[in-house]
Amino acid sequence: MLRRFQAQIRRRRGARGTHTVAIAVIAGGPSPTHPPQPPSRPLASDKQIPPASTSSTKAPFFTTPTPTSLLLSTRPSSPIPAPAPAPMASTAAPPAALVARRAASASAAAAPLRRAGLAAGCQPARSLAFAAGADPRLAVHVASRCRAASAARGTRAVATMAKKSVGDLTAADLEGKRVLVRADLNVPLDDNQNITDDTRIRAAIPTIKYLLSNGAKVILTSHLGRPKGVTPKFSLAPLVPRLSELLGIAVKKAEDVIGPEVEKLVADLENGAVLLLENVRFYKEEEKNDPEFAKKLASLADLFVNDAFGTAHRAHASTEGVTKFLKPSVAGFLLQKELDYLDGAVSNPKRPFAAIVGGSKVSSKIGVIESLLEKCDILLLGGGMIFTFYKAQGLSVGSSLVEEDKLELATSLLAKAKAKGVSLLLPSDVIIADKFAPDANSQTVPASAIPDGWMGLDIGPDSVKTFNDALDTTQTIIWNGPMGVFEFDKFAVGTESIAKKLAELSKKGVTTIIGGGDSVAAVEKVGVADVMSHISTGGGASLELLEGKELPGVVALDEGVMTRSVTV
Repeated sequence: MLRRFQAQIRRRRGARGTHTVAIAVIAGGPSPTHPPQPPSRPLASDKQIPPASTSSTKAPFFTTPTPTSLLLSTRPSSPIPAPAPAPMASTAAPPAALVARRAASASAAAAPLRRAGLAAGCQPARSLAFAAGADPRLAVHVASRCRAASAARGTRAVATMAKKSVGDLTAADLEGKRVLVRADLNVPLDDNQNITDDTRIRAAIPTIKYLLSNGAKVILTSHLGRPKGVTPKFSLAPLVPRLSELLGIAVKKAEDVIGPEVEKLVADLENGAVLLLENVRFYKEEEKNDPEFAKKLASLADLFVNDAFGTAHRAHASTEGVTKFLKPSVAGFLLQKELDYLDGAVSNPKRPFAAIVGGSKVSSKIGVIESLLEKCDILLLGGGMIFTFYKAQGLSVGSSLVEEDKLELATSLLAKAKAKGVSLLLPSDVIIADKFAPDANSQTVPASAIPDGWMGLDIGPDSVKTFNDALDTTQTIIWNGPMGVFEFDKFAVGTESIAKKLAELSKKGVTTIIGGGDSVAAVEKVGVADVMSHISTGGGASLELLEGKELPGVVALDEGVMTRSVTV
């Protein structure tokens, strides 16, 4: 199939030359002697470096990703016949000159830290690389903490200028203290109010257990669903048995969020006990971030821990408002882990770094694609959005989903990938159907040969192989969005194949990050969720963080210089 498709491309291209694609390994990330670890913050100098020219000969816009596409050089091939662009876009990756410039720039930015002693066992992080403007006392302080953390045999310290974490609080800080914990316990319930997936409850347990083990009194607050006022079916009462089981203690439940009765329950709490407040969204003031409501909620506690990554992109009373009245306000373990992977590991990855972006519409992933083009070496696109890219190249897409008002945008994104030196791959073949239904008639065709009346619903086998070959060259991968309509078994093969490939690579030490949404459902469906390096619990929050946006619930937390000991 691939040879036939390449022959078609040659017949169409005429005398224009093509370029093979270079995939360069960018300096950075953990030492080769260490397993991939999610660095919490990247070097500042790793961002926004102008791309160097990839060749003196102007390349045509697209090339067919043959095995020679994975060479560590960029060179023109011999001329071949024709004018129509291939449906598979592949743009040149960073040349050696750009690699050297990035490495030199990163080294220069890290110099003040090395002089402060960080090189003795601490991996520099972007937020610490404030170069000549750095406060030398802060640099020395961080270096001291790194050396202390590295003193234990078999560990190395990773310095992070990030949000203060619950792990920074000791028994002296927590014993006898009332701690308001904003968790994301928004779990699905069936018609009988039974929990059908307790993933989010289990994700909140480490933070709660840490607080309890240090003698704190935990006051849990969360939302469930989108209630309009007090709605019994959205009560948090069904969560109490599972919480109690996982924590190994009897969790108490309040019938309200604020008020005299809640205050009495809090006053009666003993050290090491947990009180679950009612659904915080029963109050409209929650989503309005009403300061009076936030003040009343905050008055129940002495300090605040935000462990609800799924709502961190919302400036609500229980995520952002309470931080104005409670100090310290720190990140829980789950929130910190999400930031380490979705911000740290993505912004300063072990390279080569690949991003896989799928989904039905370009419009819903514009920000993610643009942000990832600044960071990744390889970008693989799948899902319904690919047909907008095909049509932008002048290809027939039959009755496939197309956003007509995004054709110009698709063209600009392809041009941006080329300018940035990112190898961007579109599927070369697709599985098409005569209707949008699980029992539709289907066939596999080249992406350039979709007939009228048919629609693309999955990527084809040649594309799966090409994508997998590209992923084999990487050390860090993030995936956001399915490759096809994976809800229909007949059109789930592409998505499931990618999930299995990531699981295989994860076992080999590649950092694999599942960036929330349908991608999470896909890896869970295939049964490989436990193998991935990290699975994000956020939907909208994951997307906004990947887009490079600030999350109000994170911005509001206390800053802190931290070190993490990593086993080697």
